[in-house]
Amino acid sequence: MLEDMHEDAERCVRAVQAKDARFDGWFFTGVVTTGIYCRPSCPVVPPKPGNMRFYPSAAAAQQAGFRACKRCRPDTSPGSPEWNHRADVVARAMRLIADGVVDREGVPGLAARLGYSTRQIERQLNAELGAGPLALARAQRAQTARLLIETTALPMGDVAFAAGFASIRAFNDTVREVFALTPTGLRDRVAKGHPPAGSGALSLRLPFRAPLCPDNLFGHLAATAVPGVEEWRDGAFRRTLRLPHGHGIATLRPRPDHVACTLSLSDLRDLTIAISRCRWMLDLDADPVAVDDLLRDDPALAPLVAKAPGRRVPRTVDAPEFAVRAVLGQQVSTAAARTHAGRLVTAYGDPVDDPGGGLTHLFPTPSALAELDPESLAFPQTRRTTLTTLVNALAKDEIDLGVGSDWEEARARLAALPGFGPWTIETIAMRALGDPDAFIPSDLGIRGAAKALDLPSTPAALTRRAARWRPWRAYAVQYLWATSDHPINLLPAS
Repeated sequence: MLEDMHEDAERCVRAVQAKDARFDGWFFTGVVTTGIYCRPSCPVVPPKPGNMRFYPSAAAAQQAGFRACKRCRPDTSPGSPEWNHRADVVARAMRLIADGVVDREGVPGLAARLGYSTRQIERQLNAELGAGPLALARAQRAQTARLLIETTALPMGDVAFAAGFASIRAFNDTVREVFALTPTGLRDRVAKGHPPAGSGALSLRLPFRAPLCPDNLFGHLAATAVPGVEEWRDGAFRRTLRLPHGHGIATLRPRPDHVACTLSLSDLRDLTIAISRCRWMLDLDADPVAVDDLLRDDPALAPLVAKAPGRRVPRTVDAPEFAVRAVLGQQVSTAAARTHAGRLVTAYGDPVDDPGGGLTHLFPTPSALAELDPESLAFPQTRRTTLTTLVNALAKDEIDLGVGSDWEEARARLAALPGFGPWTIETIAMRALGDPDAFIPSDLGIRGAAKALDLPSTPAALTRRAARWRPWRAYAVQYLWATSDHPINLLPAS
């Protein structure tokens, strides 16, 4: 673990001197002689150790008076893995800030979602990250503004409001302070031969920490794609997005050192949230080195890790959607689950236009599904009851499965619903809640892998054996699944 790494100056200096990209996003380096802050892998000659100052967040570096380096662009670093594997209030707050809650609801809205006072949230974030929620949200707005300035032809006024700024003046002041350039100056630095996009589509690079194995990540998403909502086309995974101000379509294509992302949005105010949800779905802020180092200590998993390191957990852009899909997938094949989901989409989803492909709908909301006739569902009565109870609980906000949810409380509320056993609950915890330690020992694929690897095959015995994989058991699941030739493990042919 690398918690509080910014406080270990000697270790930080070594990472900067080695230009080690594995630490990008873990901490930021302020250089007192230049007034800039960088990511550890910045390509320039490292400064003298005495001139380095280390910060846990870009917002903290900005509050200390440093501006972003123009070479390494620290504002585009992968996010800290801390907010992936932790379930405490600071991690939950950071996930909610990334999802735009502060911009939409303010700090009181953030505090209310977490069940704390605004003063408690301010204190905890300042203590750990050196910046409060407003500063952290401001740093995120600055990053979004930069992206829009450099990749679109939007007027600066439109950029300001799309990035979440309340005024043109605040936008101009923030851009100058963070990047030491005016918005126009930033746009003028765009390389020739790369014309800016129009207001409807954006192309960007989603960085990640190497290594990344795309096979199970994109293979799983493609193999379980719901017709009309998701598809694999021309070497890319594409899906519709339901966003606060409208809808969008994301096209995600794996590359050796990044994921190429094209976003078509009905409202550019949703850009930050769309990026955050795509990163979350692809688990791009994970620390594969830490995960693989622990898992390869087990002789049973070591060959699997060595064969294809950097496996990620395929997640979702919409937690309630995934919960519904998990129920539809109970005790049926992948193909049958897709068929059931596709029928719900056709009947209750909102239609969208997709000139670039075959997407037709947004996945229906819990409120829309609460209106369905159980008798129209082509599966057993017990599963009908499970589904209708779930969608009614979600529609009434009785269960929080969002990025800022309390994982254990969500598990308990799901367990109280009829038809929710360990497999369904842990599948939702792994792929919707994002708990990196979720584990599904009763899954048929896991039991088959355990037998092939001479691991205990009963759920109880396998759970005891898997204790050594904590807190990364969800990643161990990906390696165990990879022992079969199921399509979820294979990158589809382009």
